[in-house]
Amino acid sequence: MSTRLDQLNEFLKESPEDPFLKYAIAAEYLKQGNEQEAMSRFEDLVQSNPEYVGTYYHLGKLYEKLSREESAIATYRSGIEIARKSRNFHALGELQGALAVLGDDDDDDF
Repeated sequence: MSTRLDQLNEFLKESPEDPFLKYAIAAEYLKQGNEQEAMSRFEDLVQSNPEYVGTYYHLGKLYEKLSREESAIATYRSGIEIARKSRNFHALGELQGALAVLGDDDDDDF
């Protein structure tokens, strides 16, 4: 019986540049508790597909969990910039909220 991760990796072989599949694999690693692999996958996704705005929130939250607050802040700020450019106001609001929780909310204007 194949796992969800196995299935996602098979799909990725067919579509190696698909950012959603890369994101889903990173999220699956996170779900399994493999934070280092998830972080590596999210970081790779931010590098290879910077416009995939959903990555920034989850990578930032993972950095927070790993006590890497400066990395989280930088990640949220990058995501906010991408969300603004793509006019993704839902993601923008989530990222601004996450940044505000860290006490770094001087970037809350639309």
